[in-house]
Amino acid sequence: MRTSVRATSALLSAVLAAGLALINAGPAYAADPTSMTSGFYTDPDNSALRWADANPGDGRAAAIRTSIANTPAGRWFGNWSGDIGAAAGAYVGRADSYDKLPILVAYNIPNRDVCAGHSGGGAGSRAAYDAWIAAFASGIGSRPAVVVLEPDALGHESCMTTDQIAERNAMLKNAIAQFRAKAPNTWVYLDAGNPGWIAASTMAQQLVAAGVSGARGFVLNVSNYFTTDQNTSYGNAVNSALSSYGYTKPFVVDTSRNGNGSNGQWCNPAGRRIGTPTQRGGGAEMLLWIKNPGESDGNCGVGAGSSAGQFLPEVAYKMIYGY
Repeated sequence: MRTSVRATSALLSAVLAAGLALINAGPAYAADPTSMTSGFYTDPDNSALRWADANPGDGRAAAIRTSIANTPAGRWFGNWSGDIGAAAGAYVGRADSYDKLPILVAYNIPNRDVCAGHSGGGAGSRAAYDAWIAAFASGIGSRPAVVVLEPDALGHESCMTTDQIAERNAMLKNAIAQFRAKAPNTWVYLDAGNPGWIAASTMAQQLVAAGVSGARGFVLNVSNYFTTDQNTSYGNAVNSALSSYGYTKPFVVDTSRNGNGSNGQWCNPAGRRIGTPTQRGGGAEMLLWIKNPGESDGNCGVGAGSSAGQFLPEVAYKMIYGY
């Protein structure tokens, strides 16, 4: 049957539009790491499990072990990780030996946590970071993984100069390119803050400038408390804004501590609760435990006197029950 000229023209226009969208969004991922594995990996050296193993007689230990320590969650890598290639390689290697999908967090951008300062540090220069992230990607190699890229990196632009923002964007673009080239079975999600921080249209602009087109997508609510529904609405709004650039992206949500939602505080607020365990779907591409419940946000709130990342068993225990 002949196709009309009008139909042919419409089909050609649709093909061209789809092609432009693919160009804008970067080359498609060839592999799906979730289909290459049999579930998510639980870090056998996570802070909650270490505490439970060291304190078997503590009345809180059983609940912490069952509800937190045995849930797949992210392992954070930074300037404390030593040889990053070896550290990342060993971690994904263990996960691969169990046919599980590991979640890794890259947290070493120069001037890390520049606004709040509780987790300050990071690589000493752009060159040092570029070398670090290249080794990180090489360490993962062809094994399946999920990488959360630099929590707060875009959210903290308000505390940076124009030149610093441009340099940070260049580092993030390079990081995404390194994973695509050296870790082809890794899905990378660029951090995009949370619903209570930056307007969705502004975040979309920042994501574009940082090269999200080359990443799998973006991640929301890292180390925060907003509900999954709030994050889903925000993620959809970001995608609506991204569509004006010719593409949209999948997003994932950190649900580790959002069971009771947010009370407006971000630094060790009281009365929070663990959320939906790590899984596919749930309103986003994945719901992930990225921040480990019970680990302090810094010297603040119910974690007064602690340092960022320190495991606080009483905070963890109360977070299981929401009080």
